Amino acid sequence: MYVVKSPLSDADLKVVSQALQGALVDLVDLSLVAKQVHWNVVGPRFRSVHLQLDEVVDVARAHSDTVAERASALGVPPDGRAATVAAGSGIEAVAEGWVKDSDAIGSLVAALGAVITRMRERVAATGDADPVSQDIFIGITADLEKHHWMFQAENV
Repeated sequence: MYVVKSPLSDADLKVVSQALQGALVDLVDLSLVAKQVHWNVVGPRFRSVHLQLDEVVDVARAHSDTVAERASALGVPPDGRAATVAAGSGIEAVAEGWVKDSDAIGSLVAALGAVITRMRERVAATGDADPVSQDIFIGITADLEKHHWMFQAENV
């Protein structure tokens, strides 16, 4: 079987592969959390929050694909299985059932904040090891911070 060989040193590859796998787990879980809340949000701001949640889902899914493909390009098999995501995510679980619009917003602010914090750690960790992966993390962080701001502004 063909194995993709990374141009990175073993030490750098270890750092980068851990960062990529952690980002994949967080992004997959973020998309699932946002979709769960999307299906269950109720309240006077239902429509705007419902649509805004789908924007987060789309961004998280697109970035998870970018991260997984970067890992593959470096010879690291990405793992987005449910058990892996459940075991490694930095996002708190959301409650089941209907979610008031203001609570939905609070849940997304917390989820985005958790992922952003971990993503910024990945930005710092990969700077010397692989500026290409670091650039991906910077772009993801910028997109997530935009959504974080928008959800915070929604609940003033």
